Amino acid sequence: MIRRLPADSERLPGLLLLAAAAGLALFLMLPLLALLIGSVRDDDGAFSLLRFAEFAATPGMATAAWNTLWVAALVTALTVPLAFLYAYAILRACLPLRGLWRLIGLSALLGPSLVGAIAFIQWFGTQGVLKAWLGGASVYGPVGIVMATVYAAFPHALMILVVALATADGRLYEAADALGASRWRRFRTVTLPAAKYGLISAALVVFAYSVSEFGIPKVIGGNFPVLAVEVYVQVVGQHNFGRGAIVALLLLLPVLFAFAIDTWVQRRQQASLTARAVPYQPRPDRRRDQPLLLYCLLLATAMLGVLGMAMYTSLVRFWPYNLELTLDHYIYGLAEAGVLAAWQNSLKIAVLTALFGTPLVFFTAWLLERTPARPAALSTAVRALAALPMGVPGLVLGIGYILFFNSPDNPLNGLYHTLAIMVVATVIHFYTPCHLTAVTALKSLDREFEAVSASLKVSRFVTLWRVTLPVCLPAVLEIARYLFVNAMTTVSALVFLYSSDTLPAAVAILNLDEAGELGPAAAMATLIVLSSALISLVYSLLTHLLLRRHQAWRHFQR
Repeated sequence: MIRRLPADSERLPGLLLLAAAAGLALFLMLPLLALLIGSVRDDDGAFSLLRFAEFAATPGMATAAWNTLWVAALVTALTVPLAFLYAYAILRACLPLRGLWRLIGLSALLGPSLVGAIAFIQWFGTQGVLKAWLGGASVYGPVGIVMATVYAAFPHALMILVVALATADGRLYEAADALGASRWRRFRTVTLPAAKYGLISAALVVFAYSVSEFGIPKVIGGNFPVLAVEVYVQVVGQHNFGRGAIVALLLLLPVLFAFAIDTWVQRRQQASLTARAVPYQPRPDRRRDQPLLLYCLLLATAMLGVLGMAMYTSLVRFWPYNLELTLDHYIYGLAEAGVLAAWQNSLKIAVLTALFGTPLVFFTAWLLERTPARPAALSTAVRALAALPMGVPGLVLGIGYILFFNSPDNPLNGLYHTLAIMVVATVIHFYTPCHLTAVTALKSLDREFEAVSASLKVSRFVTLWRVTLPVCLPAVLEIARYLFVNAMTTVSALVFLYSSDTLPAAVAILNLDEAGELGPAAAMATLIVLSSALISLVYSLLTHLLLRRHQAWRHFQR
C-alpha cells in the first residue's frame, strides 16, 4: 500500500505552479493587456477609437498591410517546397554525409536575420558581385526581402519537415511497389499524405515568421513599406506609442490566426507509425539519389555563400573599391563605433537567459506533468500561457513591455532599460518551443517513478533531482542551447528595450547599417555567428560527456 506524503508536501507543487502562472501573467499577459489598452486610449487617457480611425486614414498603411501579407505568402510558397525537398533528400535518399547536409541547412540559425540581408546586398546590390543576375531589378525592396527571408526562414521549416519525414511505415512502400505504382504515384499517395500535417505546420510557421520579421525589411527593404517597419518608425522615429500599438495589434492578428490553425491541425493529426509498423529504410537508387545530391549541394553552397559573404565583408577594407583583407573592422571599427561592448552585452544576456530560463521552463513543465492533481483551471491557464508566446511577434511583445514597464505608476518601472528586462523578454519570447521540448521529454517517463517514491516516502523533489532530471538531461541541455543562441541572434524582441549601456549585438548591427558602416556591421554579425557556433560545439561535447556519465544505462539497452 502506498503511504501518502504529508499534506504540506502535496500542496507545495500547486503553490509553485500558481507562482509560475503569476510570473507568466505578469511578464506576458499584462504587457499585452497594456498594448490593447494603449490602442483604445487617446492622448488624455480617455477611451477612444480615434486612433483606429486615424490609422485607417493614414496614407500608406493599407499598402504596408497588403505588402506584408503578399510577401509572407510568397516567402511561404518558396520556402516550404525548398525545405521539403531538402528534408526528403536527407531522410528518404541514400546520400553521403547526411549529417553535414543537415547542419548546413540549419546554419542560418547561428546568426541574426540581418546576416542574410547584409550578404544579399553584397551579392546583388548596386555594387554586388552578381547584380547582373537580377536582370536590372533592384535588390532593395520586395526582391531582397523575399530572398533574405527565405534564407532566414528555411531552417525553421526544415526542422519541422525533418520530423515529419523521419517516421514512415515501410509496409506502405512495399505494398506500393508490389502493386507496380510509379515513383510519382507512390510519392503522391504515400509520402505526401503522411507528411501533410508537417507541411501545414511548416507553412504556418514560415508565414508567421515572415509577417513578424523586422530586421530584414529594415536593412534591405528600401522604401518598400511593411507593417513591422511601420511599428519601428512609429515608436522609435516618431515616439507615437498609441499608433505603434495599433500597428502592433494589426501585426499580431495574422500570426495568432496562423497558430490557431496550426493548433487545430495538430489536434487532428494521427500517428503515422503504429506498433505494427516497419520503419522505412531507403534503398540506393542512382536515378533518385544523384539528382537529390546535386540539389543538396547547390542549396548548401548557396547557404554557405550567404554566411561566407557576410564574413568576407567583415575582412575587406572598403567594399568594393579596396578588397585588401584586414582586421580593422574588428580591431578599430567596432571599438570606435562603441559597440564592441554590445557583443559582451549579448553574451551576458544569452548566458543569463540560459541559466535562468532553462530551470524555469523545465520546472514549470515538471509541475504540470509530474505532480499531483490540482485545480483544472490552473493547469489549463498555465498551458495556455505557455503556448501563447509562440504567436506573439517580438515587436509586439517589445511595445507591450514599453507601455507596461515604462509606466511611472508601475512598481517594476526600475526594470526598464536594464539587462534584467531584456533577459525576461527573451525567455518569454522563446518560451513555447522550450516548454514543448520539456513536456515531450517528461511525457516519455513512466509515472511509476513517482509512485515508487511515494511508497518509500521520498519527496517528489528528491525524485526530480535524482531520477527525472538525469533522465531528461538531453532535453535540458537542448533548451539551454536554444535559449542561448536565440538570445544572441534576436532583434525584434529587444529593439525597444535597450539603453546606451545595454545595447545588444544584434541591434547594434541594425544601428551600424543605418549609419552606413557595413564593414563593422558584418564584423558584429560574424562575431555572433562564431559565438553561436562555438556554443553549439560546446553543447555537443558537453552532451556527449554528461550522457556518458549520467546515462550510461543507455549503452546497455540492446
